[in-house]
Amino acid sequence: RYLLEQDFPGMRIGPEPTTDSFIAVMYGDTEGNVPGNALVVDPKKPFRKLSRFGNAFLNRFMCSQLPNQVLKSISIIDSPGILSGEKQRISRGYDFCQVLQWFAERVDRIILLFDAHKLDISDEFSEAIKSFRGQDDKIRVVLNKADQVDTQQLMRVYGALMWSLGKVIDTPEVLRVYIGSFWAHPLRNTENRRLFEAEAQDLFKDIQSLPQKAAVRKLNDLIKRARLAKVHAYIISYLKKEMPSVFGKENKKKELINKLPEIYIQLQREYHISAGDFPEVKKMQELLENCDFTKFHSLKPKLIEAVDNMLANKIASLMNLIRQEESNMPTEMVHGGAFDGTMAGPFGHGYGEGAKEGADEDEWVVAKDKPAYDEIFYTLSPINGKISGISAKKEMVTSKLPNSVLGKIWKLADCDGDGMLDDEEFALAKHLIKIKLDGYELPGTLPSHLVPPSHRKPFQTAE
Repeated sequence: RYLLEQDFPGMRIGPEPTTDSFIAVMYGDTEGNVPGNALVVDPKKPFRKLSRFGNAFLNRFMCSQLPNQVLKSISIIDSPGILSGEKQRISRGYDFCQVLQWFAERVDRIILLFDAHKLDISDEFSEAIKSFRGQDDKIRVVLNKADQVDTQQLMRVYGALMWSLGKVIDTPEVLRVYIGSFWAHPLRNTENRRLFEAEAQDLFKDIQSLPQKAAVRKLNDLIKRARLAKVHAYIISYLKKEMPSVFGKENKKKELINKLPEIYIQLQREYHISAGDFPEVKKMQELLENCDFTKFHSLKPKLIEAVDNMLANKIASLMNLIRQEESNMPTEMVHGGAFDGTMAGPFGHGYGEGAKEGADEDEWVVAKDKPAYDEIFYTLSPINGKISGISAKKEMVTSKLPNSVLGKIWKLADCDGDGMLDDEEFALAKHLIKIKLDGYELPGTLPSHLVPPSHRKPFQTAE
């Protein structure tokens, strides 16, 4: 709702768990809903494989279409509200985690939403997060309604969230958490406004990069599937080879299923495969229970060779083709909705802050603090109205900024490149130090509004 800046058909927002369906929010010329059963038989939609989850799921699945500009670039899957407490014990009638896993394998980004004032990872939420195993690079966490707590409480909430997530998501990397208030209501606590703006901007940049990276992600998934298919072929052919030709087939099958972890290790050594390429042991054992090992195929080295050739040679040329296509096409970005609100104008992120301060003012922005900087300048014994690099260094190092940063400030401030600073250049150096100490980035080149008045080139007038 926050991203689209409009309601979509089937949407209902409230403090209680409201969404009880999976809603695919997609672009359409007219507003409307398509129910699940009709959706899975539509050849133009990518949902046909969902029919295997049965009617119980399809009755809780729908597509919401509307002519919103954001949806021209991305589609959003809104999942049902997570149950907690006694409600968890009531069955949904379909395998919720299996459905989540199906979507997780196909989407570009997974966003986990937490409320700052209701921080709780219920059993169902924990199981849902575990179903995203193997998709860790797609997960982002949003700590929403952070304006409802003060700074001290927010710090504690953030720490508690990271601790809780660490117990559920078994990965050494720390998940990226975006803190903010993602709704259009006035902020209750405004003390962290700048933080919320910066975090929202980071999240927008992450979402906006998705259309550009879609082709590369599909190629990445293709490589993943190819490696997995190769490993499956090794496992299946090994199990086929170990089966007796006449008697004791059932007992041998049970023995092989129990010995699957040892078989994995043996295949790793024999074919030099990474342990991370093998499917999960427990899941594989469950799947093998219902299989007839005698009907498995033997290993076909020519097919394995073809997969290896594809991974070694064909993928590289495909990657080059994608890069060429991307460079020839205009940069695809997500537009519309909340994305347009922070792109331009005085409410854009960073407008009028740091090095951009004073960009739309007639007066030189450094002038207001120049009298204080002049006092310091004249204590450094200027000769012919300028101070040497040595004198400037003594004053500049008092900021405790590293030499690499001070060196960049010197380059920006020494407008005429004579290795000395006049009073205006010195004031500019002090202003740039202040920008850096306030936590803003320095510009790559000096913006025109920061150039000292005496160093500005006069406009050429036509005769």
